[in-house]
Amino acid sequence: MNLKQLSDKLGLSQTTVSRALNGYPEVSEETRKRVEAVAREMNYQPNSNARRLATGKSNTIGHVVPLSHHDMINPHFSDFIAGAGEIYNRCGYDMLISVVTAGAEKPVYEALRRNRRVDGVIVHGPRVEDERIDLLRKLKLPFVVHGRTNDPEDSYSWVDVNNRRAFHTAAKHLLEAGHRRIALINGWEYMTFAAKRRDGLEKAMREYGAEPDPEIMISSEMIEPVGHDAMKRFLNLDNPPTAVLCSSVLNAMGAMRAIHEHGSRPGRDVSLIAYDDCLSFLPTTGERPAITALRSSIRLAGMHCAEMLIDLIEKKTGPRNLLLEAEFVVGASTGPVPQTATA
Repeated sequence: MNLKQLSDKLGLSQTTVSRALNGYPEVSEETRKRVEAVAREMNYQPNSNARRLATGKSNTIGHVVPLSHHDMINPHFSDFIAGAGEIYNRCGYDMLISVVTAGAEKPVYEALRRNRRVDGVIVHGPRVEDERIDLLRKLKLPFVVHGRTNDPEDSYSWVDVNNRRAFHTAAKHLLEAGHRRIALINGWEYMTFAAKRRDGLEKAMREYGAEPDPEIMISSEMIEPVGHDAMKRFLNLDNPPTAVLCSSVLNAMGAMRAIHEHGSRPGRDVSLIAYDDCLSFLPTTGERPAITALRSSIRLAGMHCAEMLIDLIEKKTGPRNLLLEAEFVVGASTGPVPQTATA
């Protein structure tokens, strides 16, 4: 059924029916309800191109993803998109993913705005200093950031985890157990989340009179081989760490592999705590989890970002933000403190 057939059945003009379906205020509530009821009954689906012309909206959300070697197979990104997509589907929005080379996002955002292909965008992987925030403001394109930048926090919409507090909590747990040589296998620290995680660890260590050692701290991609190679190098030092914090379960898996290869046991010889995004394919829960973890669902973060952005697009709210707290779950990867830890 097309718009003309629906209009004929209702005995109304096509303009009135279109305005009723698109929520124009000049259409009475009684008429709007009647039109919506008949449209449902007849399984009427509006033409997306015609609707875009009539309303000036595309009902599409954009994701501009800087390309690296691992982005499109990165389960962190995949689980985030799954959560956001659930909200888009529920609210009648489509999704447009544009993959670009790192640093080439600007012309893509400009084209999305110029061609009206999207109603808003979600910004991924925010950097400490991120020019995308000012760009999107100038373009007047609604946006929500998954994470934060150094911009004033009340000046834009964002959803983030309290990364500094999470790693402060984890480090404090290890320090109270007697550890003083704590390693860090972190994400890229030009990104805000990773910078805040290092801050949390170092702050806790100094509070306990322990000086962080850059020799046992790295900033890199959050993948299994990086965790393995870093931990292998740390364990071969003259003064190896007795504990390690990992920014992902993925690099934690690599670290645990290196610990086993070294002839040591996680939780017995080396304590390990990982940040767990609750990835769908890699559950870490159970009666006695294998990994002590800071848990916060990245899929849920995707849902929060999508809901916040749709509210912005539909002018239900202005800029707002949401700071999530990670849950600390003690598992088998932390245990008795080795004697060297208290030295």
